[in-house]
Amino acid sequence: MDATTLSDPGNELTIRAEHACCGGRVGFYSHASHALGLEARFAVFMPDGASMARRVPVIHLLAGLTCTEETFLIKSNIIRFAARHGIALVASDTSPRGAGVAGEDDAYDLGSGAGFYLDATCPPWNAHYRMGTYVGEELPHLTERLFALDGARRGIMGHSMGGHGALVHALRAPQRWKSVSAFAPIVHPAIVPWGEKAFSTYLGSDRTTWAAHDATLLLEAGHTHPTTILIDQGEADQFLHGQLRPELLRDAAAMAGQALRLRLHKGYDHSYWFIQSFIEEHVSHHAAILGGPCT
Repeated sequence: MDATTLSDPGNELTIRAEHACCGGRVGFYSHASHALGLEARFAVFMPDGASMARRVPVIHLLAGLTCTEETFLIKSNIIRFAARHGIALVASDTSPRGAGVAGEDDAYDLGSGAGFYLDATCPPWNAHYRMGTYVGEELPHLTERLFALDGARRGIMGHSMGGHGALVHALRAPQRWKSVSAFAPIVHPAIVPWGEKAFSTYLGSDRTTWAAHDATLLLEAGHTHPTTILIDQGEADQFLHGQLRPELLRDAAAMAGQALRLRLHKGYDHSYWFIQSFIEEHVSHHAAILGGPCT
């Protein structure tokens, strides 16, 4: 099914494509986002047996730099394992598209494909670069109105920039995100080049405002999650020492009393081949916390 429009109170949802997959259905959609002020795209996998009378738990997926709403679902092999557990998946895009900000398409690590899952406060970025509100509020509310998702059993997972987003959103709103995991996350963006570039552009030069968007600093400030955070990191990751620095999150978690399962893997890099190797355990981690479909 392509380019079909569904009616939703206050919104119109365009079905770009839907496909049978692993006994369920994966769909790719677009809608007019209030948070972004632009069209936004997202994807949903619904497992077999889900219905409005039998809502299922859901994991939101946040991909990394340069990716789209399709990347995690296509490359990670997560759908197969979500289907086994009866868990739905929602994948957002990684930034607004077509905001018209000068320079937004000039670099892979800023602007298009690099929204960092936060709300920009500096003009001209603040007009549309509001991925924090979109991921944290608008997209869950929209998808839970239209699909058989149980908003009380909602988890979040991400990779790289998306791992940063998953950790920050879960630590800031643990009542909203009941489970959390990440692959190769940017754990301390306030002190590494990717984060410094994005934060100084989106949030401005006052570094005190950056702390609310940095998982390590959030833990140091006393923000914790009631469940164990699962993180997998490849030791052959080309960004390990310059951009990711997982040991900093480990130390902050120990000081904060946050349960953290940080697993380091010899020989694995930053790619989706790494994610494919351990994605089953991440889905099981979320399933153990979120449970299965309602009966």
